Amino acid sequence: MSRSLNVAFYAPLTPLGHPHPSGDLVIGTGLYQFLQGRGHRLENISQFRTRWIYWKPWGWLQFLRARSRSLQRCSRLDANLWLTYHSYYKAPDLLGPDCSRRLRLPYTIFQGIYSTKRRKRWQTWAGFVLNRRALLAADHVFTNRKEDFVNLGRIVPEESLTYVVPGILPEQFSFDARFRKQLRQEWDITEGVVVLTAAMFRPGVKSEGLSWVIRSCGELFRQNVPLYLVIAGEGKEDRHLRQLADSYLPGRVRFLGKVAREEMYRFYSAGDLFVFPGIRESLGMVFLEAQSCGLPVVAFADGGVPEVVTDGVCGYLVRPFDAREFNEAIARLLADRVLRKRMGEAASGYVRSRHDLKQNYHIVEDTLLGLVDRQK
Repeated sequence: MSRSLNVAFYAPLTPLGHPHPSGDLVIGTGLYQFLQGRGHRLENISQFRTRWIYWKPWGWLQFLRARSRSLQRCSRLDANLWLTYHSYYKAPDLLGPDCSRRLRLPYTIFQGIYSTKRRKRWQTWAGFVLNRRALLAADHVFTNRKEDFVNLGRIVPEESLTYVVPGILPEQFSFDARFRKQLRQEWDITEGVVVLTAAMFRPGVKSEGLSWVIRSCGELFRQNVPLYLVIAGEGKEDRHLRQLADSYLPGRVRFLGKVAREEMYRFYSAGDLFVFPGIRESLGMVFLEAQSCGLPVVAFADGGVPEVVTDGVCGYLVRPFDAREFNEAIARLLADRVLRKRMGEAASGYVRSRHDLKQNYHIVEDTLLGLVDRQK
């Protein structure tokens, strides 16, 4: 590559290397590794987290120290661009606007979010103001959600705003028949259809979504549908979810605990369909991963899920919180092997044609190179 970037990379919400898996971490890491793979030099410039910093007075002293260190690291890197991953009202980017201005670097944000309703509540007003400051300072903002693209268009000029189709590396999520056989033996499942789901067991919408899956599968099993449910994940709600499983599906649920992302393709290969509501889900990278491995999906038509699942082709998206529709969609796929196969193949092809990270992120690279060229 004749031109290269020296990128000061910063993630104020979930720094790279954070121990708890999340879609946010997956997207940030994917962006970082894509640019590295293209021959650019990147440095994770700071681990400073800004989540709810405006309610933490001591956090401002940490900010001053982080800013000083970041400026020093940028100088050593000979940075020619600042790239922040994810700035919004809960975790606004404080370092990017200051450091880029002092060093006269192009300042960019990937996955900026703008929501005016946050200025109407005193609890989030400060976060709204700080995030708005960052968005106004940015030379370019990228977003991988259509809803955010529309909202950002109210504050970011059209020429400085780009929608990027979300993506994964499909080659990392391919069906493997060996693990289908091996894992089913380990799970002691010799017959019946296997429903998969995966999420962190944290309080809120993740555990609520898992509870939906457990209850729905339990109701279907009581209707003599011979299914098993296998759950990947861990967290504070583990005990509650296990109790729920014992109540609704005794003996038919397998809890696997945390599964490393690089091993998730094995997990997906052993299932027949992937079910998770995705309540207020920003995007839901697990839906892309599962589809890439050839699994049809059942979820809510909520949040960013419709951006990564094609209803009626790669699975079913139902009205949020409609238990009857949710159960019927699961039952339809459980009962029809040919339908599962057809939708699973469509899902795998869809991810490879529409959501390949290496294809979709070239527009990011080209835009960043253009900003640096204009800065010279």
